[in-house]
Amino acid sequence: MPGYVYFTEEQKQRANQVDLEDFLSRQGEKLLRSGREKRLVSDHSITVRGNRWYDHATEKGGYAIDFVQMFYGQSFPDAVTMLLGGEQGQAYRESRQTEPEPPKPFMLPEAHTDMRRVFAYLVSTRCLDRNVVSVFAKAKMIYEDAKYHNAVFVGYDSDGVPRHAHKRGTYTSGEPFKGNVEGCDPKYSFHWNGQSDTVYVFEAPIDLLSFISLYQKDWQKHSYVALCGVAEHALMQLLSDAPHVRQVALCLDNDKAGIQTRKRIKQSLSERGYQDVFPLFPQLKDWNEDLQIMAKSPPKPTEEQWMSMQMG
Repeated sequence: MPGYVYFTEEQKQRANQVDLEDFLSRQGEKLLRSGREKRLVSDHSITVRGNRWYDHATEKGGYAIDFVQMFYGQSFPDAVTMLLGGEQGQAYRESRQTEPEPPKPFMLPEAHTDMRRVFAYLVSTRCLDRNVVSVFAKAKMIYEDAKYHNAVFVGYDSDGVPRHAHKRGTYTSGEPFKGNVEGCDPKYSFHWNGQSDTVYVFEAPIDLLSFISLYQKDWQKHSYVALCGVAEHALMQLLSDAPHVRQVALCLDNDKAGIQTRKRIKQSLSERGYQDVFPLFPQLKDWNEDLQIMAKSPPKPTEEQWMSMQMG
C-alpha cells in the first residue's frame, strides 16, 4: 500500500516507553507536580507519570503513543515517528520501569499549633470571608500543617471519620503547591452537607469557599462539594448520602476542562435520574478570581466625595 509506514514491534515498544514528562517539556508544555504525577498547565484534567497518562475529565488513559494521538491529533504512524524522532537529534528519555508501590494508608498531615498563616492566606490573599473560614476551621475541616504550613482541607465520611485531605501551599511567590494526601478516598473530598435540596459543585476547596463568601445568605442550609479535580466520585457519594438533594448546580471553572466536565457530569446525572442540573459560571476563570476582583475593587465615592472631586 503506497505511503504505508512499517514499524517493528521493538520500535513500537520503544515509542510507548518514552517518558511523557520529558517529551512534553521539550514540546514547550508546562507541568505542575500533583502528588506522584505531573499535571498539564494547559489542561488540568490530564496527568502524566513516566510513560502513562490519564485524562480525569474523560476517565481515559494509556501510554505514550495513544497520548500523542489524542493530545496532538496525530495518526498512529505519525505518533510513533514523533516519539522515536526525538528533538534536534536527541532521543526522548525512556520511562524507567519500576515496581508498583503499595498504596499508603491514609493519614492526615500533622497539625500546626495554630493556623495563623493559613488564616491570613485565605482571608488576606484569597479574600475569603473570615466568618466563613472560621466555621470550617471550627468544624476541623481546615487547618495548617506543621511541616510546610500548607492549608489542609479535610473531607469526612458519613460517620465523621476523615477520609480525604487536599493540601494547598500558602506561599505567594511562584506556582503554589497543591495536591491530595496519598491514600485518601476520592469519594469523600472536602464537602458540606446541608438540609436543602440543592448541592453546589466545584473543582477546588478555595472556589467552594469563595462562592459561599460571595453568596452568604442562608449558605449553611445548602450542600457543597469540591471534587479536588474533575472526577465526580465525591458528588455521587454526597448524593448517595443525602437522598433529599435533587438539584445540582455545576459551578466548575470557566475554561475548556470545566466546560467539558459540566457536560460529562450532567450526562452521568441524567442517567441516574437527576433532571434538575444546571451550570453556574463565574465571570472570570473561577470563583476566587471573581471574589478577589470584587474585594479589591476601590469603593464607590460617597456623594460628598463625588462633589468634592467635581469642585476640585
